[in-house]
Amino acid sequence: MAVIDQRITSKYAAYNGDCIEVMHDMPDASIHLSVYSPPFGGLYHYSSDERDLSNASTYDEFMQHYAFVIRELARITKPGRLTAVHATDVPASNTGMDHLIDFPGHVISEHEKHGWKYVARHAIWKEPLWVRNRTLAKSLAHRTIVDDSAYAGVASADYLLVFRNKGDNQEPIAHPTGFTEYAGESPVPAEVAEYKGWTGDQKQNRWSHWIWRQYASSVWDDIRMGRVLPYHDCKDPDDEKHVHPLQLDIIDRVVQMRSNPGDVVFTPFMGVGSEVYSAVRAGRLGVGAELKSAYYRQALANLEAAADEASEHEQPELFIDMDGELG
Repeated sequence: MAVIDQRITSKYAAYNGDCIEVMHDMPDASIHLSVYSPPFGGLYHYSSDERDLSNASTYDEFMQHYAFVIRELARITKPGRLTAVHATDVPASNTGMDHLIDFPGHVISEHEKHGWKYVARHAIWKEPLWVRNRTLAKSLAHRTIVDDSAYAGVASADYLLVFRNKGDNQEPIAHPTGFTEYAGESPVPAEVAEYKGWTGDQKQNRWSHWIWRQYASSVWDDIRMGRVLPYHDCKDPDDEKHVHPLQLDIIDRVVQMRSNPGDVVFTPFMGVGSEVYSAVRAGRLGVGAELKSAYYRQALANLEAAADEASEHEQPELFIDMDGELG
């Protein structure tokens, strides 16, 4: 495995290297779930490395390279298990006043080409001024509606796209006492609090039923946008535009709903470690690959904190070594 650095523990494995090279040495059907946010097809530039997908010269070239990621994820994912992709519409140019490209739609089509079944889409609401301040998109400036609303835009939702790998799932993703924790801004109603951890007839588990209704919704409107891992210290002097991790509420929901305790959760674009962090805290085994060394170093600091928080979980020592063995 061609990696610059690695850290392997009983709770997580982190690799500083190209995700394609890392996945190439991972055994077939060795992970249960993958969660990640890919480079958004030209919306952001993450590094100057020529292997970075965000540095593709055209959108079509980006999609060609991204297809290798989708194909390898299908190979290493167990039959009937899932991948969750965070995506959004991207501008067709960098002016912020042009038309949009349906990146989520292209993500769906490319997954279907490689045998994945498209099973769910959650729209993640974003406040317009927050998006404007983050992206500086001219289409979201109030001045644009003053000058010419023909070029006015909207704060496009993010989407969490869920796909199931071909084949039958051999181990049910079970929740015998339903959901026990809620990841989101809305408080669980006080009148259902007494049902938390309900071990009786699950039809009566009003706590879990309330959480399930939020998680099963097609629109997630209470994701805490500021609930992200520390990332400010990992910016390099030559960073162009973007360092912003995926919100932990999104990852927590996927991990809770789509995996079992002890499952292997993988992310090919680890960034500062968000997906691995959530997996470890939830008693899963987290594995991540990150090309950029500055992000990787910040991820290690974040994962140390997650491992400390999850120390009460008993987990098997199960990670990929440099020879590609999963033991």
